[in-house]
Amino acid sequence: MEFVIVWTMVELLFALILIVALGFVSAVFFEAYRRKNNHAHVEAPAIFEDPKSLKQVRCPSIFDPAEKYISLIVPAFNEELRLPGALEETMNYLQQRASKDKSFSYEVVIVDDGSVDETKRVAFEFVKKYSVDNVRVILLGKNHGKGEAIRKGMLHSRGELLLMLDADGATKVNDAEKLENQIHAAAKEEFKFGDSPASNSSFRISDIPIAAFGSRAHLEEKALATRKWHRNFLMKGFHLVVLLAAGPGIRDTQCGFKMFTRAAARKLFTNIRLNRWCFDVELVYLCKWFRIRMIEISVNWSEIPGSKVNPLSIPNMLWELVLMSVGYRTGMWQIRS
Repeated sequence: MEFVIVWTMVELLFALILIVALGFVSAVFFEAYRRKNNHAHVEAPAIFEDPKSLKQVRCPSIFDPAEKYISLIVPAFNEELRLPGALEETMNYLQQRASKDKSFSYEVVIVDDGSVDETKRVAFEFVKKYSVDNVRVILLGKNHGKGEAIRKGMLHSRGELLLMLDADGATKVNDAEKLENQIHAAAKEEFKFGDSPASNSSFRISDIPIAAFGSRAHLEEKALATRKWHRNFLMKGFHLVVLLAAGPGIRDTQCGFKMFTRAAARKLFTNIRLNRWCFDVELVYLCKWFRIRMIEISVNWSEIPGSKVNPLSIPNMLWELVLMSVGYRTGMWQIRS
């Protein structure tokens, strides 16, 4: 009798596990299918507001010719405290470069990802201070996630080079020159050895697809020594999952400091579907699919209090990585070339 009861409990447990597993698989496939056209809505018109005239102006498109040398895209969600310092440092750096080099032109695109604090007010103060030609604010209305905020900014920027950087200023903005120099060197190399017989006068940095990834991998050894064991375990586990999902190539996919040529951004950001933390991993996957050259460059980074990453972010990251793997490997997520 006891044997029968135990066996029945084992059967029930097995059935429960099977139901949960089938439910999870069904949920993954349903969500992957639901997102198969998730990139299409980025084609909806984006607007920015001129604080002087209070008129809403249609944003330019990534498919338009470049009007600036560099665009800096800053996603912001409830960043009223950290944004002012980071923006002030950024604007000082850009103005200094512009004063030394008259050909240097720039814009900063702040994408307010549905903030409920005073982020919008802070951003518009910088527009008023530095002009709407140099600083623009795109309002998403509601929170979509960091990936969507950056995608929106990228698709409506005017630069030959497009740099994404976090609103906390964790990476010093002058490290942009490290990425910039590497992109220029790689672009000249590809132009020189490419199939095009064009002359040097036709060389445009914006036309050669290259992605430069800022990296904190050189800081990993120190981090391993100071972090608690469970954080190291989670970090190593996440790296393994990323390796399985996107393959090798970039050691630090999650650093928020990345630069793209206009040609690379056009291909990548019209295709990404992940809205939140793991869109960086999808960028690596898409770079490989398009055979876009990737460069990983060490940058200076310091941890700033107020991070939006929390323990609940880990399950969401894993969920998005599973979605990405299923979406692309089953062919549900078609890549537009």
